[in-house]
Amino acid sequence: MGILVDVGVIGAGPGGYIAAIRAAQLGLSVACIDDWKNVSSGPAPGGTCVNVGCIPSKALLESSANFDMVKNGAAAHGIEVKGATLNLNRMLGRKDDVVKRSNEGILFLFRKNGVSFYHGTASFAGTSEAGYELKVSGKEEQFLTCRHVIIATGSTPRSLPDLAFDEKRILSNAGALAMESVPKRLGIIGAGVIGLELGSVWHRLGSKVTLLESQPTLLSMADRQIAGEALKFMRAQGLTIQTGAAIRNIDTAQSSVTVEYDDANGSVQRATFDRLIVAIGRVPRTSGLDAHNIGLKLDERGFIAVDGECRTNLQNVWAIGDVVRGPMLAHKAQEEGIAVADRIAGKYGHVNYATIPSIVYTHPEVAWAGKTEQELEAEGCEFRAGTFPFMANGRARAMNSTEGFVKILADAHTDEVLGVHMIGPMVSELIAEVVLAMSFKASSEDIAQVCHAHPTLSEAVREAALGVNGRLLNY
Repeated sequence: MGILVDVGVIGAGPGGYIAAIRAAQLGLSVACIDDWKNVSSGPAPGGTCVNVGCIPSKALLESSANFDMVKNGAAAHGIEVKGATLNLNRMLGRKDDVVKRSNEGILFLFRKNGVSFYHGTASFAGTSEAGYELKVSGKEEQFLTCRHVIIATGSTPRSLPDLAFDEKRILSNAGALAMESVPKRLGIIGAGVIGLELGSVWHRLGSKVTLLESQPTLLSMADRQIAGEALKFMRAQGLTIQTGAAIRNIDTAQSSVTVEYDDANGSVQRATFDRLIVAIGRVPRTSGLDAHNIGLKLDERGFIAVDGECRTNLQNVWAIGDVVRGPMLAHKAQEEGIAVADRIAGKYGHVNYATIPSIVYTHPEVAWAGKTEQELEAEGCEFRAGTFPFMANGRARAMNSTEGFVKILADAHTDEVLGVHMIGPMVSELIAEVVLAMSFKASSEDIAQVCHAHPTLSEAVREAALGVNGRLLNY
């Protein structure tokens, strides 16, 4: 039998490290195992989110937005800049430093909360009377015996059939965040959240970017009105976006990649790029767990089968985040991690899946939570909509960032807020107010009655709430 702990957490991504910390706060002995490495082969907890996802992409989005502002936006503020140039190495270095500090922050939190961290991969070796046996393969092989196990191994990028990532010409999100030069022609297969954000970064830095999306509309999971606005703004910025594109063939050469595809009209098209990013989704990372050793059930797509409380088919084995059903979002994984730790400790664990927000960090930003108009119509739910454009918001005008609007959907009879959809400046921050309101089943009138400081972008939220009942004050 190995070292005995109450909870063994496999994976130190957003779900795993938060679950480990919460469990330790509740008085449980906790071990967390993770195999991410930094450039010096040291531990780099944080998973995809911190290392090659959420955090580095936002760092590059911020840097590239500042570069674009200096070149193309400063003049509107009376600031004239000539000869602005890009130092890509420094920009990437800043991104790497942000990642490193995040890694170090997680390790500090482990020490602060008494979580034992093991740098390596974990797999199920079997069971014993005391619990589940985990084999940890790192610099040396170790064994842990865990009364409870939380699986939080995350996901990996999905590749196209017969087209492996080489991270030189054919790039996943990891390679797309580390290009050492700006490609003149950049192709992206998939115009979802990852494709749009990466496309925005490299377009701002000088690439001619083409996105090929198989769905007939952009951001098909978002409210149709919001998605339409996003497509309009992205194209106006210079991104080429082809929806309804069906990939036929991809030919790679020493210095280029040629994609043959059918466009939305069924005509065959060819496009040649210097580099190609494949952003067609992600798949659960479960292959290295040796799940068969303990009889852990996976579904036909490789996800771990769980119930509504993240319990697997095995007693005291839990799974959270990207390896289970639901959206692959860092904050969803965190909420599940907290809830599972609470349940293990005998407390009430809560996740409201109906109010999990989704965000696209482009310019303008896109954010939504709850039901779309289309979903409510399909359900036969009577609702009222209130919208307010940022062009009528004083703070947005002062910022010279007036694109987009806020839309709030409320039940026609009870006035309960059922959904919120935003496109505009800093909506990634504004949406939290409405998510909080929805969590308490607030009405649009509740939001409208709250005093919002002036001038702020948040006033657009209040105005949209007023608009639900035809009471707009500033438009």
